[in-house]
Amino acid sequence: MRYTACLILALVGALLGACKSPTTNFYTLSPDGSLTSTGASRPIAVVIGPITIPDVVDRPQIVTRIGNNEVELNEFERWAQPLNGGIGRAIAADLGALLNSQRISVFDAVHDPAVVWRVRIDVMRFESVPGRDVTVDVLWAVRPPGNGRAVTGRSVARENVSGPGFEPVIAAHDRALASVSRDIAAAVQASPAQ
Repeated sequence: MRYTACLILALVGALLGACKSPTTNFYTLSPDGSLTSTGASRPIAVVIGPITIPDVVDRPQIVTRIGNNEVELNEFERWAQPLNGGIGRAIAADLGALLNSQRISVFDAVHDPAVVWRVRIDVMRFESVPGRDVTVDVLWAVRPPGNGRAVTGRSVARENVSGPGFEPVIAAHDRALASVSRDIAAAVQASPAQ
């Protein structure tokens, strides 16, 4: 009887050990460290926002496309922060490098609207296909300080994923957002309101 009880306890312990959940991984978007300024330092202030994203990716789980009309929510691969905030912070950091300014933010800390640029970002697509590519499609509007006329544009960036797993997917999104940032920086630099 004692032998049977020990055997049952060992079997239950082994089964419980096998039921362990997979580890959850958390990811953040990052600015592209290879971006460099295209001009001298200027006291330009830019506020990024509002930022909208498609409802299908507005969730903690990383959503990947697995077919034309099918997506997968990856329960154990998650964003460490809300995706729209991560996109805004990555673009703000990229613009800071491209415009050589320390006054680019997602938080409106400038009280004088006559000196701040505003950038609205509407993400139309934020798609990930692991092992293949990512696509970021963004409509953006850049409004110069004061009552200047907004410049609008659309950036569609597709980046190849360099390997298996989610790290290369996130790195590809970082590069795609850097491409969007270059388009926005060009619009700021070309605006007569400088």
